[in-house]
Amino acid sequence: MNKRAVAIRHVAFEDLGLLGPVLAGLNYDIDILDAGVDDLTLARDADLLIVLGGPIGAYEDDLYPFLHDELDLIDVRLRHPQPTLGICLGAQLIARAAGARVYPGREKEIGWAPVELSDDGAGSPLAAIADLSVLHWHGDVFDLPDEAVRLASTAITRNQAFAIDTHVLGLQFHLEVPGADFERWLIGHAVEIAKTESLSVHELRTDSAHHAPRLAEAAQQVFAGWLAGL
Repeated sequence: MNKRAVAIRHVAFEDLGLLGPVLAGLNYDIDILDAGVDDLTLARDADLLIVLGGPIGAYEDDLYPFLHDELDLIDVRLRHPQPTLGICLGAQLIARAAGARVYPGREKEIGWAPVELSDDGAGSPLAAIADLSVLHWHGDVFDLPDEAVRLASTAITRNQAFAIDTHVLGLQFHLEVPGADFERWLIGHAVEIAKTESLSVHELRTDSAHHAPRLAEAAQQVFAGWLAGL
């Protein structure tokens, strides 16, 4: 019998990407729920919940009330516990549901760069991305939840990845983005790029063409390794 994975999506271009084929290969049936539109209680009994990224703040529930539903759902899964993966905004929402603070960072971290693995990270599936550049695209950061273990950091962002036991993984950065889809990111973030003097569409595109193919296989190894440990 196949397992069921449910992904909560906030914007169309931040999708499962490279994670989709990994899930399919492990016999997961995949459902996509759009935040703010679909009934998120449909994800409550999923074998795996994936909370994807998006351009809003995990603390902006006054502007986006559907965040309450996401936080309630994540809280239930943390308490039971049930396997949950968060990417960027998803990791921030897991951190908040676990009682940690989420807030604007001192600067945006956007572009391709490596992360520094902690000892715990080096002993985890993230070891597959050691010395490889990953895609960063965030302005918010979060404190480490009390029960979590830090797996990765950068000079700008201390908490880049964390685990809670073996059933929860939070990634501030993006492993899921295939190089072939990166143009969608440039279009989706066109306004942000134009307003940020340090960013260049041409440089981001060039960097993606260089780093994304090198990352793809390792990224899938990370996802497969974590899923195998559930």
